[in-house]
Amino acid sequence: MGERGKRKTLTGVVSSDKMDQTVVVMVNRVVLHPVYKKYIRKRTKVKAHDEKKECHVGDKVLLIETRPLSKEKRWRVKEILERAA
Repeated sequence: MGERGKRKTLTGVVSSDKMDQTVVVMVNRVVLHPVYKKYIRKRTKVKAHDEKKECHVGDKVLLIETRPLSKEKRWRVKEILERAA
């Protein structure tokens, strides 16, 4: 089968911390346009579980994929890479 223990990770910036134990993270990625071969910036908002409620708006965080925790939450905050200024 597949490799065990390999979980997807994402990095992004916290855009909202108003919910209880949940943060909204803006994840930016760069994709190549299939026809025009130009790089396009795309962004996705994901909800992540913040167990200790230590993330704040502007923090750069590392997310790890996990089992569904609620209707929209499928990620957990693994670590805070950079604090907001």
